[in-house]
Amino acid sequence: MGKNFSDLYGNSLPDNFFDYAELSPLNADLPESTGSVLLDDLKPREYSVAFDSKCKSYCIGCVDMVNSTKISAHLGTGKISRYYQIFLNSMSKIIGEYGGTVIKNIGDCLMYYFPSSGRYNNTFGFMSCIECNLCLVEAHDFICEQLRQEGLPNLDYRISSDYGAVCIMQSTDSSSLDMIGPPVNMCSKINRIAKPNQVVVGGDFHQMAKSLKEYNFKSTSDYSLGYKFSYPVYSVSRKL
Repeated sequence: MGKNFSDLYGNSLPDNFFDYAELSPLNADLPESTGSVLLDDLKPREYSVAFDSKCKSYCIGCVDMVNSTKISAHLGTGKISRYYQIFLNSMSKIIGEYGGTVIKNIGDCLMYYFPSSGRYNNTFGFMSCIECNLCLVEAHDFICEQLRQEGLPNLDYRISSDYGAVCIMQSTDSSSLDMIGPPVNMCSKINRIAKPNQVVVGGDFHQMAKSLKEYNFKSTSDYSLGYKFSYPVYSVSRKL
């Protein structure tokens, strides 16, 4: 185990500490080169992230807990971990049942996609995404009951989806996948337009799925992309 600051210098600093700090053991192992020098001879075999050479279009989803920071501030460490454990594992279980794959776990948020939606004009892929999102909403009361049984507060969450081209990437030291692309970014951004325990989709997703007669698509507040530009967002519900 490495030494900490007090191990090296005790309770007081030498009078000339700041004169020779750059030679001290605290940073003796830091590289002396500048960033440009360090990257000058970077070779492809040294890349830590590998990208698929072909981009492909998929349905992307995002489920994000509402007011989690405020809620967790009133919970002890043990209860916080259990709170997130119930939420994240419940969401992941449902996503997997509908053929989805979780690609990111960012604290109180899950990003996921549906591989079956990558096939051209595949109605099943879009229906899987919508049905999954609606099932996540329908599981709300059950999850809250599980939380109450363990003395934990109720939770709410927002769900959003979009569709478009993404590039799949994978870390060289991990088997898990990640994605980058406009639908990933937009899915995250439009999430806050959703009301608690509601599903919204972006305009590109709506264009592909609007012919599905099983669902109601209702225009909501557009997401502003800047001066004179906005991106349409729609709430989704199942027809009775």
